[in-house]
Amino acid sequence: MKIYTRTGDKGTTSLFTGTRVPKHHIRIESYGTLDELNSWLGLVRDQEIDEGSKKTLSKIQAHLFTLGAILATEPKKDNRLKIPKIALDDISYLESEIDKINESLPPMTHFILPGGHSTVSYCHIARTVCRRAERMISYLHENEPVPENVLAYVNRLSDYLFVLARKLSKDFKAPEVKWIPSKLG
Repeated sequence: MKIYTRTGDKGTTSLFTGTRVPKHHIRIESYGTLDELNSWLGLVRDQEIDEGSKKTLSKIQAHLFTLGAILATEPKKDNRLKIPKIALDDISYLESEIDKINESLPPMTHFILPGGHSTVSYCHIARTVCRRAERMISYLHENEPVPENVLAYVNRLSDYLFVLARKLSKDFKAPEVKWIPSKLG
C-alpha cells in the first residue's frame, strides 16, 4: 500500500464516510488538532516521568484516536463507525486521575506561568493544544452535532494536563512561578 494517494492534491480530503470536504473544514481542523495533541502527549510520555503517568497518557492517546474517528464521521452516518464510543466512565477516569494528583499538590493561590522544566513545558503546550481542540470542536458543534461526551472528555483532558504539569513540576523539583500582576509603566 502506498502512503500517498494524490487524492488531496487539490485541497480536499475524505471523511470516514467518503464525503469530500476542504482540508480547512472545521471538522478536519478539529480532529487534526486532536492528532497534534496526540503527538505532544507522545512527547510528554517519552520523557523521564513516572510509569503511572505514562500508562494514563497511553490510555488517553488511544482515546484521542477514538475521538478523531468520531469527528471524522458525519453525524448522519455514525452508524458506520464500529468502534467503542467515549463513555462516561472514560470521563470519570480522567476525573479520578485529576483528584488523585491534586491530593498530592499544594493548593493553588495564583495563576502559574508555564515553565520551570522542559517536560513541564511540553505538558503545558499539550494543555493549550487541547484547549484549542476544544474550541474547534465547540465551533463544529454549533453547526453539526457532536456527541456530548466528546466535548466533556476534551474539557476534562485539559484539566488533567494542567494538574499533570503541576505534578511534574513537583516531581522534577521545578519551581512553580506564580503570576502576580504588577503595574506596567
